[in-house]
Amino acid sequence: MPTQKVKFTNKKGYNLSAKIDLPLKKNPYPFVIFAHVFTGNKNLVASKHISRALTMHGFGVMRFDFTGLGESEGDFSDTNFSSNVEDLEAAAEYISREYMAPAVLVGHSLGGAAAIFASAKIESIKAVVSIGSPSYPEHVTHLLKDKKEEIEKNGCAQVDIGGRNFMIKKQFLDDLQAQNHIPIIKNLGKALLVMHSPQDTIVGIENAANIYKLAKHPKSFITLDRADHMLTNKDDAFYAGSVIASWVKRYIEFPEVETLDTDKQVVVRLEGDDFTTEVQAGDHAIVADEPVSFGGNNFGPSPYELLNAGLGACTAMTLKMYARRKGWQLDDVYVHLSYAKTQRYDQHMNEPENAGSRIDRFEREIELIGDLNDEQKQRLLEIANKCPVHKTIASPTEFATKLIEQEDWVVERFG
Repeated sequence: MPTQKVKFTNKKGYNLSAKIDLPLKKNPYPFVIFAHVFTGNKNLVASKHISRALTMHGFGVMRFDFTGLGESEGDFSDTNFSSNVEDLEAAAEYISREYMAPAVLVGHSLGGAAAIFASAKIESIKAVVSIGSPSYPEHVTHLLKDKKEEIEKNGCAQVDIGGRNFMIKKQFLDDLQAQNHIPIIKNLGKALLVMHSPQDTIVGIENAANIYKLAKHPKSFITLDRADHMLTNKDDAFYAGSVIASWVKRYIEFPEVETLDTDKQVVVRLEGDDFTTEVQAGDHAIVADEPVSFGGNNFGPSPYELLNAGLGACTAMTLKMYARRKGWQLDDVYVHLSYAKTQRYDQHMNEPENAGSRIDRFEREIELIGDLNDEQKQRLLEIANKCPVHKTIASPTEFATKLIEQEDWVVERFG
């Protein structure tokens, strides 16, 4: 997944650190801004894996550190809920200028409340997602525990939040108390998705119910069952991102996806410096790649894995068709394959001149599930060797290759 590190300036002149996550080999659409949890940062598990899921669906995602957090400039103690909303507005201005106007705001915990408030000020936003968010910003003060009275009395206090100490000033509390969430949610005028875990012990699920009840349609609710508040399990975060990607498509008009075009059966495109390759096979688009150990990104199967896949799929289909024609009860077929270069010579070949030479070897183990007798199973094993792809690989082969702008083919024959 291509990621770019950028900085942008907020209303107070501080440089805020951000990452722009882009989809693989596609023009990003739409753009999403992600707002992290209170005192969090752009690199938390939830931030990274929600973003990853979205980019896999073609979205561009900006995740950034609020003022005074992560790698962003500024003093956290001088920030408040209103400044978070202003940071989101600054992020939207940057994305609009450098990429395209953002269409979606996704916020986690207090970042979700900030996303709802900011969406009312960012005209391009069409959809908002809150994840584990409080229904009113002041809810976050429960994290201050017994320090609230000290803050009110002395103007500030050191507060332990998630094992880290933060200076919280009275202006932070005053700003939270000044927020009127009810008209903001009621008059949102954007599609709203509320996501929350029933097991959330930091922000109770009744907050999700309150947000949903206040909001007007279009609105949706998704339960993140068994997830914790921080979405520390990356599978929970990735699931949330995948659901968001599907849900958003209901409310945003997506452009026609440009597909590779050819008058042949398959077209392949490889651009850039890596090995990640687009494959258009008829109506189906897939990605091929090399493993990381070979210098690839491991975003898709390798060429030899695709070759094995073709042989395995053809074997399974051929067996199923044969059994169906015979009226045999073949319920499932599993074909396990591997490919390697192996020694050609063995003691039975009586070809010492070929000792040490190597040959391509496909190993294919077939598992047949169904009410079949031994004779039927043996016949199906014989039929496996007659599948079209098997016969193609085993037959004498001709490769004809040329450059598009040339007339003549270069032909090689094997076998």
